[in-house]
Order: sequence, then structure tokens, then C-alpha cells
Amino acid sequence: MSVKKILAFAGDFVEDYEIMVPYQMLVMVGHKVDVVCPGKKKGEYVKTAVHDFEGDQTYSEKPGHRFLLTADFEEVKSADYDALFIPGGRAPEYLRLDPKIISLTREFAAANKPIAAVCHGPQILVAADVLRGRTSTCYIAVKPDVLAAGSAWSEINETATNVCVDGNLVTAPAWPAHPALIREFLKLLGTRLEA
Repeated sequence: MSVKKILAFAGDFVEDYEIMVPYQMLVMVGHKVDVVCPGKKKGEYVKTAVHDFEGDQTYSEKPGHRFLLTADFEEVKSADYDALFIPGGRAPEYLRLDPKIISLTREFAAANKPIAAVCHGPQILVAADVLRGRTSTCYIAVKPDVLAAGSAWSEINETATNVCVDGNLVTAPAWPAHPALIREFLKLLGTRLEA
């Protein structure tokens, strides 16, 4: 297997499972994952949040772990990476305001490199205007944004475990879809796992 370099965006209150679990899974299979945050450097941390459904009209939020950033945001270039991973949580709503986040996302899309986004992660894809004419899915509260950006909607199953694959793009509604999301992302990366 050839090692792939993957760039991942993070920020304070990124969803804990959506950065921790994919990072660990991708590293476990041998890939190098650089997790970056605007305004922060390698060795610094972002705070994560755990989102849960407890019978309210929307999810609750609890403190998660601190996640160690593995690269300096100011130094990353899309040309140095094979793929992009965008987790959800609250971070995408403000990360999408950063011009470099948007330009990096557009560069990955223009180069037809694999892009995975989960939950609120597609808010960055919307802001980068890379969903027009595509089919995608996301957390249900982000559906209006995705539709307004010109993407067709892929329905979410009852357990939020499904994914949508459209060319180089794989999207998922929430962290319960990690097995399918990472499996499809690895396929896009050309990663073969032995049974």
C-alpha cells in the first residue's frame, strides 16, 4: 500500500468523534494525516465537543477531549496532499470564514482529489462553492445550505449510517456513518485492506 497524505481541518468545538475516530482509522491503515487549524500551530490543541441526542429538538453538546494539531496551518499547500477530510461539529461554521480554508477546499476539488466531509463539514464545501451539480448528504440541519448550493440531496437513513459517493466526494450525515465513510474514502484513496 502506498502511504497517502491527508489534510484535515479542525477548530475549537469540532465534533470529538468526527476528528478523533477518522484520524485514528486513517493513521491505523498507514496514512499520514495532518490536522490543521487557522491561527494555531503544530503541537497546539483544539477543544472538541461531543454531540448527543437526548430527546430534545436538537443535539446537546458536552465537552470532549483536546485534540493535538499535527501541522502548521500557515504552511500547508494542497499540492502536498492526496486528499482532504472535513469533520463536523461547530468548527465548520466559522472555519468557512477563513479565506485559506476556502481556497484549499477549492484546490482539492479542482484537482479532483478525494474529499470526505461529515455532519456539518459540508458547510465548508458550500462556502467553497464546490457542490453545484453534485449529490451529497450531511447533518439534516445543513440540508437547506447544501440544496441552496446546488447539490442534489441524498436521503439519510434512520440510523444515519449511510454515505453518499459522487465521484471524488464522499459525504455522511454524522459519526454513526464512520465505517461506511472511511471505507468509501479509502476506496477513493486506492487503499486496499486485507480481509
